[in-house]
Formats: sequence, C-alpha cells, structure tokens
Amino acid sequence: MDSPEHQKTRHIRSFVLRQGRTTLAQNAALASLWPIYGLDSAQDFNAMETFGRAAPLILEIGFGNGESLAQMALQAAEKDFLGIEVHRPGVGHLLLKAQEMGLRNVRVYCADAVEVLRDRIPPNSLDGVQVFFPDPWHKSRHHKRRLVNAGFASLLADRLKPSGFLHCATDWEDYAGQMLEVLEASAKLRNQAGKGRYAERPASRPLTKFEARGQRLGHGVWDLIFTRDP
Repeated sequence: MDSPEHQKTRHIRSFVLRQGRTTLAQNAALASLWPIYGLDSAQDFNAMETFGRAAPLILEIGFGNGESLAQMALQAAEKDFLGIEVHRPGVGHLLLKAQEMGLRNVRVYCADAVEVLRDRIPPNSLDGVQVFFPDPWHKSRHHKRRLVNAGFASLLADRLKPSGFLHCATDWEDYAGQMLEVLEASAKLRNQAGKGRYAERPASRPLTKFEARGQRLGHGVWDLIFTRDP
C-alpha cells in the first residue's frame, strides 16, 4: 500500500515531458542564470524573501518559451511574476529573455505546476493566475489529463487572494466549454463576463505569433476571466 506521503503527491499529470533539444545558449542560461531566476520546488515560496518587496504577485502556469511572460513583466514593473514550466528549452529561453530585458520581477519554477501550487504556494497569496493555451488533450480518452478540472479550480481559488483573478485562454472550443463549465461550478469563482459568456482578450495578454497566425486562418480563441469572491 502507498504511504500517505506518496498518495499525496500522486495525480494525473497534464503533460508529457517531450524536452526537445536545448540550444547551446539555453543550456548556458540554465547553468548560469538559474541561480538568479530559478526557484527550488522543494522549498516553500515566500514572496518577500524572493523579490525583496511587497507587490502584486501574478503566476503564469505553462509559459511555453516565456515570450509573453517576459513582455508582461517588462510592461508591469510594479508587479512580480512567477512562471512554472516543465520543459527545459522554454525555461532556458525565458532566462535569456529575462537577462536581455534586465527583468528583476520574474522568477521561475521548472516543475509540475499542480505540485508547486499544492505544496509550496501559500493560500491567499496570489493576486492573479494565468493559464494560456494549455495542452488541450483533444482525444476524448485523454480529457482526464486536461489541467483545468474541478480539483485544479478549487486549488487555484484557495491560493488566490480575495478578488484575485484567474485568466485562462485556449484555441480549442471544446476545451473552452469545459473550462467554462468547471470554473462556473466553483463556489468561490465568479465569471467577470457574465454567466455562460467568454471575455474579450484584454490588452494585458500579449498576442502571440501562434495566435496571430491562427486568427489569420480564421481560428478562434476563447478567453475566460474569473475572480475569487471577496
């Protein structure tokens, strides 16, 4: 029988590690810049110790190559940003961008976001959470792997401060519908666009090259913005 501690850490992962190839520059960044920007997923997170100030704290889960996260951090220097990503090439790319832009308000986990949220992030500590274009796991038999589910929504609501926001975006209509259903079922979250409705993309979410290409091809993107009850 599994020990209680082992049972605690088990869950259906929303990702499969396909690391791809890291470039020489990314490998160098992971070696030299991780001590500056990287966070240890075995240590509890403390915002004041990490950033040295009290500021609004925004978490982005699954930041890909980090381009949009770096842009948001540059444009909102008054806020601090945490990024969680499991794929090392993307982490290396963000580290390079952070150094290039001189960002001081970004820190990074290379770990499972659910485990970091559950085990390291204190309740009522996040001013916002962003989940942009998570893996849609489009085959029905894989839907159980989708990140946004009832348990995840409950965990996020607990980690958000009262009136903190959750912003999700996807280019899969089926996943958008599931997100909408799951988040509206949460007793602690409120749809800022109105029940059953999607939000307009706010200017604070940068338009990615991938998204712009999809729009030219007529592909849709669905934004969902919820806040935690005050």
